[in-house]
Amino acid sequence: MNTLIIDHLHVTYPNSHQAITDISLEIRNGIFGLLGPNGAGKSTLMKTIAGLQKPGKGRIIFNGTDISINSGAVRQHLGFLPQDFGVYPKVSAIDLLRHIAILKGIGSKRARNLQIESLLHKVNLYDERHREAHTFSGGMKQRFGVAQALLGNPQLIIADEPTAGLDPEERNRFNSVLSDISREVIILLSTHLVEDVRNLCSEMAVMKSGQLLLKGQPDPLIAGLENKLWSMPIDKERLADYDQQYHIISRQFIERRLQITVFSDQRPDGFIPVRPTLEHVYFHTLTKSSS
Repeated sequence: MNTLIIDHLHVTYPNSHQAITDISLEIRNGIFGLLGPNGAGKSTLMKTIAGLQKPGKGRIIFNGTDISINSGAVRQHLGFLPQDFGVYPKVSAIDLLRHIAILKGIGSKRARNLQIESLLHKVNLYDERHREAHTFSGGMKQRFGVAQALLGNPQLIIADEPTAGLDPEERNRFNSVLSDISREVIILLSTHLVEDVRNLCSEMAVMKSGQLLLKGQPDPLIAGLENKLWSMPIDKERLADYDQQYHIISRQFIERRLQITVFSDQRPDGFIPVRPTLEHVYFHTLTKSSS
């Protein structure tokens, strides 16, 4: 069992911007979802874990080693899957994986080939192995990205917005691959897509402005909003009035009519009850922090 401990982490940029403020987490094997809007500090946290950014205060301990002091100790166990995995033109998928395997220092040619063939089967790209990788669809490129991230058998994988831009079918196929490999490794999934966290993650956290607002398991967090969410269509001209009177956590147009969802211990007049979702948890957490 792998363990990643983030202990009272602070990160300050040279311009004095406080990017991370006092974050503490303990993460074990499986997929851990990190939700937050743009500028929340998710990418800074990922870079700091990967050793690309030095913390100002605090520690990051991976399997007993303080990697905030010795960043090289985590890199040999680290796989990284970026939002947009670029590939070289005119190079087949299998040749590109062989090149990356050499860069990662994977031993003999036989060991490299065995691992590459196994990974291509795992991400369902074996039949496409001789095809030029730059011709792959977005979903295929991301599955190829998983294969390269898994080269060298890493124990910690950082996935930064990996499903952005994928259509629903490709996202489901990609998520299935992530789920399969998460049994024996830690996957940190940084995303703004609540649906991906709901589908994949047994643990999650919400960040905003470099701070940790919420952490826990999705189901108990959702249950905490039972009988506290209420919805009603309103005239959009009256939104400001309702905003002053109620704690509005979300608003959306349904059939060209503005529908608001509010948080309240008691049912407001004219509102109907709403079954909570993880998206409600996310929006309630963000709006609560702003009030």
